[in-house]
Amino acid sequence: MRIAIISDIHSNLAAFEEVLADIDRVKADRIVSLGDNIGYGPDPEEVLQLVRQRNILSIMGNHELGLVDPSFLSWFNYSARRSLEINSELLSPLSLTSLRTLEATLILHGCLFVHGVPPDSTTRYLFEVSERELLQIFRGVDQELAFVGHTHALQLIACDGRRLRHARLRKGPITLETGWKYLINAGSVGQPRDGDHHAKYLIWDLDARLLEVRFVPYNIARTVHRIRALGLPTINADRLL
Repeated sequence: MRIAIISDIHSNLAAFEEVLADIDRVKADRIVSLGDNIGYGPDPEEVLQLVRQRNILSIMGNHELGLVDPSFLSWFNYSARRSLEINSELLSPLSLTSLRTLEATLILHGCLFVHGVPPDSTTRYLFEVSERELLQIFRGVDQELAFVGHTHALQLIACDGRRLRHARLRKGPITLETGWKYLINAGSVGQPRDGDHHAKYLIWDLDARLLEVRFVPYNIARTVHRIRALGLPTINADRLL
């Protein structure tokens, strides 16, 4: 069983299409999205249509929450809030309804999937959590692997029950050791913030215990042009360049 884990597409159809093509090439058995399929980018409706067409399991991200619960919009900074307002105008009634059905977490094949911080936060960032609290989180989560998004940066944290080990994930495969629990940030398909502008996603091979980080090139200029043409905040385009 090989699971493709994607996160933070953020309405970037050009990146999403290339990632899906790459997933097809490596023949993943299942795709899970960690949320924030919408926001920032120019093509929320097309992205959500593809999510449905490909039967991608998706959970609630903070940007979905911002549309499901308008009172939550005040949580966002101006550019993110304005992006969501424009995204909402581009979404069909079916897509808006589909956002309301999303759950905060998913457990699949012994893995926990959550947008923010385990066990079930949609909004909290991993960098806000202290080392002491991280140890408590690991001890309180039953699953050996927890996959998260939200920060747009690839990251791995491992715990053997007593100590933590941090690592920056890089392109390519890594074998996960037995006897450790792992918290893994899948980075971002549509708006990476790690200094490399490729779309990022993960493949988790359950049988081989092999985690592979995939870097996928896409037509950034296409997304930048669409962002500017729709009048989305310019920072959304600048972050892609």
